[in-house]
Amino acid sequence: MTVERSILLIGESNVGKTHYGAQFLKRLMVKECSLQMSGAPTNIEAFSNALACLTEGKATAHTPSEAYLESVWPVISEQGGHAELVWPDYGGEQVSSLVAQRQIPVKWKERVMGATDWVLMLRLQSIRFEEDLLSRPFHTLFERDKENDQTKAGDQPTVDKQSDVFDMSDQARAIELLQILLYFSKANLDQPLEQPRLTILLSCWDELKTEELPGQLLESRLPMLWSFLCSNWMSPEVYGLSSLGRPLSTDSPDEDYEIQGPEEFGYVVLPDGSQNKDITLPIQRLMANEA
Repeated sequence: MTVERSILLIGESNVGKTHYGAQFLKRLMVKECSLQMSGAPTNIEAFSNALACLTEGKATAHTPSEAYLESVWPVISEQGGHAELVWPDYGGEQVSSLVAQRQIPVKWKERVMGATDWVLMLRLQSIRFEEDLLSRPFHTLFERDKENDQTKAGDQPTVDKQSDVFDMSDQARAIELLQILLYFSKANLDQPLEQPRLTILLSCWDELKTEELPGQLLESRLPMLWSFLCSNWMSPEVYGLSSLGRPLSTDSPDEDYEIQGPEEFGYVVLPDGSQNKDITLPIQRLMANEA
């Protein structure tokens, strides 16, 4: 079987990668979507453990920061399209470290270079929106220095000047991450990219309590990132994603989950604002729209 697409899922800490993978796996198992496995997946232990927690109505624990357990799922669509769905199940801190150190592990590099599609998960609730070096007017950068110089003798400044001035915001770090991945993918940036294609999943959508379209919300919350995406990709698609449909506790079970099963919960918000319980739709659309 020839694999037509290689779809790589990327996300920092606490964006819900494992929960999404567990719910995705459950949809495949009970055939609640139009995708199906076309072969044996590799290394699904982390997702199986998460699914066991969800079956009991509980959220799963956070992935350890040092873990890296790559899981590859061969899937096929109703139209006959084939793809490898690559879940690098890692602690999201590894992604943050990648940006800070500007170094990419060999395993990451191989997958980035071979991927035809990237799916980037963002959790807007966890993103800091403070101004930083790239978004703050230049003349204001040293205003805090002036304020600190005026402190009374003997007073100790409470803010470290250098870290305050040059700290990178979460928005800037997301752009830096994409730039690093683009460099290693050897993408031609002379014109908007057709490959690797990019899909954005705004996770934990139920927590946002918004009626905005996913793309509009991303543009309003992270305008610098949105501008970067539109400058470098032909047609980045943005979805809202609620893998669980509601918040779950790691200790107290949710009775509805126990009774109905986790596959009855969760949904995606499509770019046009319509809602669908089939959380595999973003992947289906990637496979249907061959580049």
